[in-house]
Amino acid sequence: MKRFGFPVLLIVLLSGCMTPEERAARLQAEVDEMIKVYGPACEKLGFAKDSEQWRNCILNLSARDSYRTRPTNTSCTAFNGFYNCVTY
Repeated sequence: MKRFGFPVLLIVLLSGCMTPEERAARLQAEVDEMIKVYGPACEKLGFAKDSEQWRNCILNLSARDSYRTRPTNTSCTAFNGFYNCVTY
């Protein structure tokens, strides 16, 4: 956890120093990357390129992948030999 904490903190602190133009350019680069990665898959699924459904498909696939790669934590408690574990 410590290994990820510092880079995230650094990014958060430095993002406050970005100009609106730099933030817009960074977001545009992220969108371009999503289109490059997920666009062909959405076309193969039958969505017409540059349609609203195609864009939604790209966002959904990107969200699904980012959710899968999100780190999880599990906390367990024990009472009389029974365990209750919660993952979040």
